Amino acid sequence: MIQPGQTYRSADPRGGPRIRIERYTPGHNHAWIVDAQDGKSGRWILVRSLHDSPTTRDGKPRRTGYVLETL
Repeated sequence: MIQPGQTYRSADPRGGPRIRIERYTPGHNHAWIVDAQDGKSGRWILVRSLHDSPTTRDGKPRRTGYVLETL
């Protein structure tokens, strides 16, 4: 379940930004995200790009989108 304050890391094997959810309304297709480090660079992102697991249903590592970080 997507909630404000959650942080996600890029699933791209080359690396990428960490993001934080700032605003999300349940049932909507987009969430407002910012850079997890400095809170800047706000933008909308499709929620289908946000994943709970770093692996796909087939057990393969994800290569796109963002993966929820567990703290």
